[in-house]
Amino acid sequence: MEKSRSKYTKKLRHKGEHGGNYVRGHKDRRHDRHSFLGAKEIKQRVGVFVPNSQGGRLAQCHRKDPFSGIYIDYAQSKNFNENDVIVYTVNHQGEFHFIRNLGSILSPRTYALMGIHNYSIPHVFSDEAQHLADKGGVPELGKRVDLRNLPLVTIDGEDARDFDDAVYAASDPDPKNQGGWRAVVAIADVSHYVKSGDALDKEAHLRGNSVYFIDRVVPMLPEHLSNNLCSLRPNEDRACLAVDMIISKDGKLKSFKFKRALMRSIARLTYNQVEKAIDGTTDKTTKPLLDNVIMPLYGCYQSLKKSRDLRGTIQIEKVENSFDLADNGSIKAVIAKNRLQSHQLIEEFMITANVAAAKTLQARDWPTIYRIHERPDKTRLQNLYTLAKGLKLEVKKFTGTNVIGGINDLLSLAKERPYFRLFNELVLRSQAQARYGPQNMGHFGLNLTAYCHFTSPIRRYADLIVHRSLIAALELDDKKHPNIELEDLAEISEHISKTERTAMEAEREVNDRFMAHYMKDHLGEVFNGTIVGVGVPGIFVEIDQIGAQGFIPKHELGGDYFVFNESSYCYTGRRTRKTYQVGNQVKVLVSNADPVLCSIGFTLVREKALPVKQKDNEKKETKQKENSKSSIVKDKRKSYKKNSSHKKI
Repeated sequence: MEKSRSKYTKKLRHKGEHGGNYVRGHKDRRHDRHSFLGAKEIKQRVGVFVPNSQGGRLAQCHRKDPFSGIYIDYAQSKNFNENDVIVYTVNHQGEFHFIRNLGSILSPRTYALMGIHNYSIPHVFSDEAQHLADKGGVPELGKRVDLRNLPLVTIDGEDARDFDDAVYAASDPDPKNQGGWRAVVAIADVSHYVKSGDALDKEAHLRGNSVYFIDRVVPMLPEHLSNNLCSLRPNEDRACLAVDMIISKDGKLKSFKFKRALMRSIARLTYNQVEKAIDGTTDKTTKPLLDNVIMPLYGCYQSLKKSRDLRGTIQIEKVENSFDLADNGSIKAVIAKNRLQSHQLIEEFMITANVAAAKTLQARDWPTIYRIHERPDKTRLQNLYTLAKGLKLEVKKFTGTNVIGGINDLLSLAKERPYFRLFNELVLRSQAQARYGPQNMGHFGLNLTAYCHFTSPIRRYADLIVHRSLIAALELDDKKHPNIELEDLAEISEHISKTERTAMEAEREVNDRFMAHYMKDHLGEVFNGTIVGVGVPGIFVEIDQIGAQGFIPKHELGGDYFVFNESSYCYTGRRTRKTYQVGNQVKVLVSNADPVLCSIGFTLVREKALPVKQKDNEKKETKQKENSKSSIVKDKRKSYKKNSSHKKI
């Protein structure tokens, strides 16, 4: 295993400067790769400089950071300004070593850099890798299939810079498949440029995936590939690996064939453009494409959706937020992203292509990397069920063969409730974490027996391996390829599963830091929120619409002594019986927002206390009503007893 690792990690070097939205890094090569290389170097840290009379100290940059800070003398700190974010190491003798200054913690432009260095994400390319990328070019047609006359289009977000998948659909003319479709998914042929074992391959393996921050991307491949040669730009020839599929009117995958091809996208479309076109509002780009391109794609999607609904998959509708940034990097607004039909259209086409890849390799017994999602843990499902019952949702236990159906019933019941967004998040948390592996173990969430990642080799190393496996198994380049060793695939799978988790953690932290910075401008304001977590220290509340999460300590719940109930995840007042439970709606005031520690604090907003006289009057009125009700009940009982025969029937 150690030998296999060295094949990918030996003698790797960094060079470059970060610029634009793509991070290129710095020329200091000593501290950029250690966590991924497995070298026994000292872990780098990130701290915020706080000056004092002796020089200053570097304070922690996150509330979860175990390091409380380090003191440095005047000579070392004289070039630092207050609030500078410093990357450094401390050796075993306690000696401070400066690496670089990332800029001020007061600027959101610093946050992604903090994420990169805090999680030791490789972000600069070796000279050799950069040279290989820069000298690449679009291949001649040669023995490739010519798809340049096929009206393929890309559909992405407005801010997308790389377009690695293109789609096409048309009615199937075969009378045996009435109402069916021909669909083509074309993916950038990254394997043409990134050869197994070369410098680009080592770089891609090291990263495992691209990392997407709010204001920049740390790419898996150099920009000349990811944003140019492997980006399916409109009206430009591009090498691709395409799958040509025949789909029934009910969305069943009847047949499929993979082709190494040359294509030419006819348009770069956005999700919003396609959504509006489907709803009848076209623009100068979508109008000429509506009948022959967009509507056939939508028709094929509707068939694929029928199959998905019949198969049954977990229907999580996770709401995502986007930050509207000004040119100077400041945050103008936080906007909730709506999930459109056009998003689902592309998702269904990609899932179907991924299934075709898995089935092809499985049929040929060719080693590859599968995307694995196992059944969720029973304890997590039981906790989810207990919470749902506590909120008066009539759900059945998530047991037996229809766990997916039970989860979807829960999401359906919660649909019109204020805590629907919360339950989508809780269902997501209850699931096993998806991972990569050489043994096919199926995909629980999609309810599929075999699944690969094939559609994004620009940004995921797993997809690049699958491309190579398909080309080798189908001999699409007229060469004989030896099978990849399972031991190598197992190690690669473990590594890229880790880099994926690291990327997710880094992205989440940077997102939280941006949110804390945004909420600084809303201190003292009151928002509606939902309790999303209850634990021994206190409760977590998420602000509706924008999704900012903050904490309220137990001792600040106020008005009573609150006891934590571990089984139902709630606090109950000992005297008032007031409860704070996951899913409850509350009003909160923003009391603290700290982008340094990545934290937001809330204070509960309660109804104003009534004057004593008004309280006494209300008590008297309540007592009079209760006495009146009691006398009416007594009279009814007397009347009933008088008129009853008391005979047994």
